[in-house]
Amino acid sequence: MKTRPVLTAREAVSRIEDGQRIMVGGFMGCGSPPNLLRALAESGRSCLTLVCNDCGYDLPSHELLGVAENVRSRQFNTVIASHIGLNGEIQRQMKEGLTTVELIPQGTLAERIRAGGVGLGGVLTPTGIGTAVEEGKVKLTVQGREYLVEEPLRGDVALLKAARADRYGNLFFAKSAQNFNPLMAMACDLVIVEVDELVEEGALEPETVHTPSLF
Repeated sequence: MKTRPVLTAREAVSRIEDGQRIMVGGFMGCGSPPNLLRALAESGRSCLTLVCNDCGYDLPSHELLGVAENVRSRQFNTVIASHIGLNGEIQRQMKEGLTTVELIPQGTLAERIRAGGVGLGGVLTPTGIGTAVEEGKVKLTVQGREYLVEEPLRGDVALLKAARADRYGNLFFAKSAQNFNPLMAMACDLVIVEVDELVEEGALEPETVHTPSLF
């Protein structure tokens, strides 16, 4: 295995290009990479498509968490997420037609990313049947039950947060920070990870590796 480059946050996000689709790990900021997102906000990149569970916190009396600063910087033309209820700015942008927001049920979002990562042609889910979610989608009946065919999601770049990594790129995510991070590592062409602790080769026990260096 070859070792992976260790870069500053600014150097890392310089690899992101305008117009790309980026996936950002985390759940309300837990598992999101704050330094990478700050560097991205300062980079001036624009016309990006964001795939993320949510848009973080941007409410009165709260500090900005997750991708909230990037939303304020108007870096995203399109947001694909499961909810935006704690970010008043993205709600405003959506209502005024400034940003396209596609809301996807959380489990469906996770499975579509997983499908993109493992090479599946999509997933079948009953979630959304009989609601606006099913509009324009293929439906199949399996064993007498209707399902929506949800297509896989892939991205150009993943921005992730890991507790520990070795120089090969094996990753360990702490507790609930596992959320979307391992899925997104599989589903993107370039994976950039903010790491709390960089350890020597062989220091991570195999059973603690959530994302192997292959990704």
